Amino acid sequence: MPATTNFLAADLGASNGRVLLARWDGARFALEELHRFANGPTAVHDRLYWDALGLWNEIQTGMARYAAQNPADAAPAGIGVDTWGVDFGLLDRAGRLLGNPVHYRDARTNGMIEAAAAVVPAAEIFDITGIQFMQFNTLFQLYAMRCGDDPQLDAAATLLMLPDLFNYWLTGRQAAEYTIASTSQMFEARERRWATGLMAQLGLPTRILPPVVPPGSVIGHVLPGVLGAAGLRGDVPVIAPGSHDTASAVAAVPGLDARSLYISSGTWSLMGMEIAQPIINAQTRAHNFTNEGGVDHTIRLLKNIAGLWTLQESRRQWQREGHDYSWDDLTALAQQAEPFRSLIDPDAADFLNPGNMVEAIRAYCRRS
Repeated sequence: MPATTNFLAADLGASNGRVLLARWDGARFALEELHRFANGPTAVHDRLYWDALGLWNEIQTGMARYAAQNPADAAPAGIGVDTWGVDFGLLDRAGRLLGNPVHYRDARTNGMIEAAAAVVPAAEIFDITGIQFMQFNTLFQLYAMRCGDDPQLDAAATLLMLPDLFNYWLTGRQAAEYTIASTSQMFEARERRWATGLMAQLGLPTRILPPVVPPGSVIGHVLPGVLGAAGLRGDVPVIAPGSHDTASAVAAVPGLDARSLYISSGTWSLMGMEIAQPIINAQTRAHNFTNEGGVDHTIRLLKNIAGLWTLQESRRQWQREGHDYSWDDLTALAQQAEPFRSLIDPDAADFLNPGNMVEAIRAYCRRS
């Protein structure tokens, strides 16, 4: 067997995450799943959060499993992290997390698109950012904090998108990777830089924005304490992939060219194409297309489509009720069901975050 170079990848999605070992033999990667874990929202009073510290613990568990399977001095050649878009953590001036990151489906952003557009016209926001209007974009999350006089916003010294937050905990360095920054709707699509003018117009602090680095950058090296906790020794660089999971997914598609379309499916389904420059005009705005950053200075012109969210949340509700269906169980039940008995619009506001997805679907069907 030829000698291989080992890398670790932490791939965090909105419903589950995994830490993978990638063995490179000079021609191809062989992937091995070291650790898989569930992910999802946690409700406390009237707020919906991500368990960022829990996810950090899962990343460390994956690193420890690698160490347990390899000699102590066989440190991986690098580690990379990707996550879903738009969500973030705020750090104080000492670099400490001010609070659990809020889940993008939290209700605090209800009405925030309209509120922000009353200050800066929607056409102007789109012309600057090229990003489709979704109420949970980072821009509207921050504007909700400003409108709600959230003390964390005034106390914050740095905003880190979620993969950037994990990179910071791995290395101690604060930086924003380009592809994940572009999902925020606070990034100038043409100039490839933070849209500080737009943020200032909305009364949002620009001091919290870290420097932007391209995918492929070495963010830093895993801190000795993190290595020791995982049972690793040596020098392990943290390399930014396309830190937005869709950016990495698209980069992995073989043979994409100017005539290709891709579909990436998960909690969301993304359909689009990879192009050299953003397409920002009345037509793309009318159809709510988005221009997100891609690997190798590309733009991902795409449409966000409601994906498996309704199924994932239905499964979660059935688990609460004592029915722990596997995905295979659900597939078999779906095959037995009467086809087209009920039709729903998965993009309806009813399904953004209803709490009980099963009852929300029933209510929608009764009403429609």
